[in-house]
Amino acid sequence: MYAIGFVGNLFVPKSIDGANTMPVAKAILINASLLLVFALQHSIMARPAFKRWWTRFIPEPVERSTYVLLASLCLLLMMWQWQPIGGVVWSIETGMFKTVLLGTYAFGWGLVLLSTFLINHFDLFGLRQTWLYFTGRQYSPLPFRTPLFYRFVRHPLYLGFLIAFWSTPVMTVAHFLFAILTTAYVLTAIVFEEKDLVSQFGESYVEYKKNSSRIIPFLKLNSN
Repeated sequence: MYAIGFVGNLFVPKSIDGANTMPVAKAILINASLLLVFALQHSIMARPAFKRWWTRFIPEPVERSTYVLLASLCLLLMMWQWQPIGGVVWSIETGMFKTVLLGTYAFGWGLVLLSTFLINHFDLFGLRQTWLYFTGRQYSPLPFRTPLFYRFVRHPLYLGFLIAFWSTPVMTVAHFLFAILTTAYVLTAIVFEEKDLVSQFGESYVEYKKNSSRIIPFLKLNSN
């Protein structure tokens, strides 16, 4: 919830934009480093090899929730230490276009939330794993399925993030840097994630890739 306010400059005490308080090069370096920390944690800890090593030290039922906790701490660190840069890439003051961009911003975050529930929100955040352990039941991985718009695009959750990150009537330099780097991370992360999914689901996921788009719906150019 804070991230929604942070990226959109809505309701929170500190957001992505503000008065520049340090040299631009230093602010860019700090912001890029903060995003790199988040990206490395998010990607390395998600790999199966790391999970096998990590569960030698922590109970397997809390592996996913520990991952989410550490990801949240990295996100909090980024928002806390983020440095405004100043400067404007574009500014749209026209009422209709401004309203459209704010609407697509809300749509992007809504797509993210809906996508989590379509694939199982509680499993994604590690709650299902710990609840099953608490109630004495065996955890079973989720079966492969393609509900609703997952039939057409393989990563609607990432698509929602990208829509939200780029939909702003006032694109500052700091926000532009954030959008570019997060887009680069998403496109890179998808490559590694899909390799893991092919290993996990085999031919079912290979066929799914042939008949769906990676992130832009109905665009076959990004199908592989």
